[in-house]
Amino acid sequence: MNELLVASIPQVGGQIAAFMLGAVFGSFYNVVIHRLPLGQSIVRPASRCPGCGEAIAPYDNIPVASFLFLGGKCRHCKSPISLRYPLVEAVSGLLALFLFRRYGLHPQLPIEFLFCSLLLIITMIDLDTMEIPDVLSLPGIVLGLAFSLLTPRLTFYQSLLGIFAGGGTFYLIAAGYSLVRRKEGLGGGDIKLLAMIGAFLGWQGAAFTVFASSVLGMIVAIPLLWRSGKGLGSALPFGPFLAVGAVCYLFWGELLCHWYFSTLLGM
Repeated sequence: MNELLVASIPQVGGQIAAFMLGAVFGSFYNVVIHRLPLGQSIVRPASRCPGCGEAIAPYDNIPVASFLFLGGKCRHCKSPISLRYPLVEAVSGLLALFLFRRYGLHPQLPIEFLFCSLLLIITMIDLDTMEIPDVLSLPGIVLGLAFSLLTPRLTFYQSLLGIFAGGGTFYLIAAGYSLVRRKEGLGGGDIKLLAMIGAFLGWQGAAFTVFASSVLGMIVAIPLLWRSGKGLGSALPFGPFLAVGAVCYLFWGELLCHWYFSTLLGM
């Protein structure tokens, strides 16, 4: 019993370290999310309170913990700190933890954490601005294609097919919608995002993401628009739904596909 307990200590320590490191990255992602749409440097100056402009001390910039210790308020001006900051840090930490539990220190861990990180940043920016920056999605396509040479998850050709299947599918949907409705439906940012998802997950992942994001979009968007009094034609950011669909495939894709075909279709 004691031997099992001692043996589990390094594993528990590794998981704690993975979460903490992921949360630290999440703290940096908050800077990117805030500054990138404004065209500001993501390196300088150091983090400051958006209310009073006072520089945030290192001991007040500990991911998640500082928010709780300060009661969600700036130490200097007492203005409220958005809950989004610890949320992004916690989500980033959990993603790192789950990937560490799956792969350990395998090279697949940083590849998939980078992919999830891009999805997290894009989600928050799209929610804020209704835009997906090309500076994130386009390099993401290139990185996904390059990493396919290093990962056993998919081949280079599967990644390339995923790019065209993902981006091409959404392009045709967007073109058809514009032709019929005479207005833009899906934006170019969504098309590039799905191409990036296809680069990392292949055509199967892109197809699953389209299906899952569409279902999730209907479940979430219709009640929101109904409660707000807006029509169903109102614009909503679709990037977050694509990101959630991609993460679902990354972690549970095979299990969900097996459940769908065996349970619902009886195959």
